Amino acid sequence: MGGALPTLLLILAGVLVGGTWSLYRQGAPKVAVLITGALAVLATAAGVLRLIPGSDT
Repeated sequence: MGGALPTLLLILAGVLVGGTWSLYRQGAPKVAVLITGALAVLATAAGVLRLIPGSDT
C-alpha cells in the first residue's frame, strides 16, 4: 500500500476543496469555510510530501 496513501490524500483534498467551494457558495459561516479550506490545504500538502522520493516515514 505504498503508493495508495498519497493518492488517497489527494482524493481527500479534492473532496475538501469541493466542499469548501460549496460551503462558500451557500453562504456558510466563515469559520466553517476556513476550517474546511485549511483541511484541504493540509491534505494536499501531506499528499504531495508523501510523493517526494525518500520519504519513507
